[in-house]
Amino acid sequence: MSSFSDGPEYGVPDQPGPPPLTMEERAGVLDDLAELEVFRTLLEPTGIKGIVVDCPDCDEEHHVDWALMQANLRQLLEEGQTGRHEPPFDPDPDDYVSWDYASGYADGVAAMAEREEPGGSGRGGKHARDD
Repeated sequence: MSSFSDGPEYGVPDQPGPPPLTMEERAGVLDDLAELEVFRTLLEPTGIKGIVVDCPDCDEEHHVDWALMQANLRQLLEEGQTGRHEPPFDPDPDDYVSWDYASGYADGVAAMAEREEPGGSGRGGKHARDD
């Protein structure tokens, strides 16, 4: 007599995982991780708890805190996909910003820092819209 652990027919069949990320995709995710750290450093002290993202699967906004967003990006690097995560209970939308807002905020802080540098020309700086 066999036990439940014997044989491949008992249990979840092996399913192939997603294809590995391309070098370009990996570079993009690494860039996102670096940007996320800048956003968190700048925005967390102001009370912002994370990023709001539009979910194409359910057509709703998801409020993702800084640590979970970082974990999602790391999982994407390691496994080629992110898992499903439970959203925060009754999040206050005012506590979350879009990626574009965070990027613009970081650009603004960088531009102000450049203007305040001794000998700074008061102009220039790289902005997201310049890419």
